[in-house]
Amino acid sequence: MSWKAKLTDMKAQLKSLNGAIPDTTAAFGALGKTVKKDAALTFKEKEYVALGIAVATRCEPCILFHTEALIRLGATREEVSEVLATCIQMGGGPGLMYAGKALDVFDELVA
Repeated sequence: MSWKAKLTDMKAQLKSLNGAIPDTTAAFGALGKTVKKDAALTFKEKEYVALGIAVATRCEPCILFHTEALIRLGATREEVSEVLATCIQMGGGPGLMYAGKALDVFDELVA
């Protein structure tokens, strides 16, 4: 299955979950809104951090979500690659493997 198809499936799953537990997902969404504002870090910088955490925790849906957000925010392949290099340095072998997935996601979603 392609990354784009996985992203579509993930969004459908989240829509279903939102319907099942709207109060919980709305509360989670409200939490997310608190970090989207530029402050000491820009929202784009925060998304780089989120991608790094997604790679470190090996969360494929999170990688998809945050990579898509970074593309919308104008991230370049070079910028994402530097984040992934830091993930590898901090995460060793598992960081290397999931960094590869994250770069593959970026390349497919940009195409």
